[in-house]
Amino acid sequence: MTLAPGPSPRDRNAGAASVYPLATQRTGSVAALVRRCLVAAAVVVLIWLATCLALFVTVDSSPARRTNAVIMLGGDSTERLPVAQSVRRATGTPNLVLSNTDTPGNASADARCAANSSARVICFRPVTKDTRGEARAIGQLIADRHWTAVTVVTSRYHATRARMLLVACTDARVDVKVSEPRLNPWQWVERFVSETGGVVETALAPPCG
Repeated sequence: MTLAPGPSPRDRNAGAASVYPLATQRTGSVAALVRRCLVAAAVVVLIWLATCLALFVTVDSSPARRTNAVIMLGGDSTERLPVAQSVRRATGTPNLVLSNTDTPGNASADARCAANSSARVICFRPVTKDTRGEARAIGQLIADRHWTAVTVVTSRYHATRARMLLVACTDARVDVKVSEPRLNPWQWVERFVSETGGVVETALAPPCG
């Protein structure tokens, strides 16, 4: 019985060579897809950073003018309280309103509330210790006292979200004066992330219906 001759070495080499271009094409396609994904991700991050700079860094303070009250939101009171007091003096605003949160970062404002003996210094405790709770409490305070305009003092990165929350809780005019936080780059990024989430939440679910 005669056996059929097997493929020659030349035929085997030709077959192997035909497989290699296909594998190379697949590797090239995957690499191109990865590059496109990385470029798209980089573009999204750059757009987000640009948006954060506009919303949380380059935001401007309202003009300094007399209102019914200067209101300091709870937080870094060593940064915010001096600005609130300065704005009150400069504009002749009669009332100073402080958020009393009993938290470490708000210690100087809380101490001012504890030692308060002035009817022109008003302290309030938000039901929830966040800006949403403060906005509800401030909205009620404005309504109870029939105020028509207030000046809110908060950190620069927080000004956009604070304005959105307060506007949702009162028809009074809301001016915002910013204080300058002392943050390193990583802390700014953390604020960008938290404030982005807060702005989205406020837009989708305002605190006051």
